[in-house]
Amino acid sequence: MTMNSPLHGPAKAVRLAAIGAVILAAGAGFAYAAGWLGEPRLTPQRIIDTFEAQAGHYPGYRKNHAKGLCVSGYFQASGQAANLSTARVFSQARVPVIGRFAIGGANPFAPDTGIPVRSLAIELSTDDGQVWRTGMNNPPVLAISTPQGFYEQVLANTPDPATGKPNPASMQAFFAAHPESAAFRQWAAGYKPSNSFASTQYHSINAFHLIDADGARHPVRWQLEPQTAFAALPTQIDDKQFLQHDLQQRLAQGPLRWTLRLVLAEPGDAVDDPARPWPAERRSVDAGTLVLEQVDAPEQGACRDLNFDPLILPRGVEASADPILAARSAAYSESFNRRSRESLSTGARP
Repeated sequence: MTMNSPLHGPAKAVRLAAIGAVILAAGAGFAYAAGWLGEPRLTPQRIIDTFEAQAGHYPGYRKNHAKGLCVSGYFQASGQAANLSTARVFSQARVPVIGRFAIGGANPFAPDTGIPVRSLAIELSTDDGQVWRTGMNNPPVLAISTPQGFYEQVLANTPDPATGKPNPASMQAFFAAHPESAAFRQWAAGYKPSNSFASTQYHSINAFHLIDADGARHPVRWQLEPQTAFAALPTQIDDKQFLQHDLQQRLAQGPLRWTLRLVLAEPGDAVDDPARPWPAERRSVDAGTLVLEQVDAPEQGACRDLNFDPLILPRGVEASADPILAARSAAYSESFNRRSRESLSTGARP
């Protein structure tokens, strides 16, 4: 499939849109909610209500990536990124990490393998009192470039009352109206899920700036590359907790590792557009190794009360002007505030 290939078939359109919409779910539409786009102005509460009307209301859970489990470990810097950023995380020998693996969507009782989107969010706390939080997903790009585009994607993904699924015609029309989705569609068409969170690669998607000791800015995206070998996901899985059980079993046998790779932009690369990939030959730096050592209870571990806001950054790392970043931050705040006032539901919905 080339970058400009047309999308073939309604089933594929629905599948691609579902992947794209669930990545940020209660996310990018918040620029719209904040009044940055369009009229009438929508509130964050109204946007969240819209998502919950589509996916269901599950008190006490995150409003997207609701099903997950907490993990902990550390980051071991290689030292190779210390000249690119003054952030202590790139020079400290061992940085404590709290993290969370999850699947996309608002249903905390969904089968682990029923949703293609996987995420890993981590908090790194350095010895100078700085905190870095980052939420990463397995797709390397988004289907859209702006919060307005994402909001249109959410609307197109609204389930048809007659079928309970998105209308293929609406999804085809959305993709036709958004040619910037070509790179995302190409990724989704060729995506082959692995059999484990441990063998999945995770991407920042958005770009940031590393600030060095001279104040120079280095545009960057990052990715966590698994050191666990890839194996394909089985075609028949009966365990709804398949990925969680697998992770628990692997960590019981020993730590799991990922390489943190910083990919540096060159002039002309789309720093503020999460739908546009950078050329594969871009320079990259091995910044160190993420080592995860143990898993906690799914919703009662150390990550339970963390808001993995992508704009919580240490000195030496700054946000780009990508409008999706501000939208994600607003969304995560609303989701956190809402679930913190709710009692955790404990039973699966029919």
